[in-house]
Amino acid sequence: MADKGKTNAMRKLDSMKIKYKEHYYTESDALSGTEVASFLGESPEKVFKTLVTTGKSGNHYVFMVPSSGELDLKKAAALAGEKSVEMLKSKELLPLTGYIHGGCSPIGMKKQFKTFINETAKDFDTIYCSGGKIGFQIELPSADLEKAVPLIYGDIVK
Repeated sequence: MADKGKTNAMRKLDSMKIKYKEHYYTESDALSGTEVASFLGESPEKVFKTLVTTGKSGNHYVFMVPSSGELDLKKAAALAGEKSVEMLKSKELLPLTGYIHGGCSPIGMKKQFKTFINETAKDFDTIYCSGGKIGFQIELPSADLEKAVPLIYGDIVK
């Protein structure tokens, strides 16, 4: 497929010499994480969505969950050491992370937030996450993702 240009996430991986595969789809091909997985021909458990939350303390946290799963806010809060966490409002996402809803990558945010990933990521040779723009997915081993973004593994899915 023709080169679609590089996103901040891809540029960060390139600068760190971390190998990854790029996958593209059009917005009309896929809207939800499970639709993205279907388009890629992958299990929804292998395609991770990136969710940004705010803790009771005011700190922000990033959680990566399989596209077929739902973030368990109680488990997420406990893992982050917070009384509670709530999803960040969509309008706050771009100014905080540099990414828009549907194109939020854990890699290359304006500021690196504490990032948690569901422990099932270790079950796969490679996983997918957003490439930093709607229609862009990055595939890489979770161990390589961990080189770019320090990850904390845990059970965070309902």
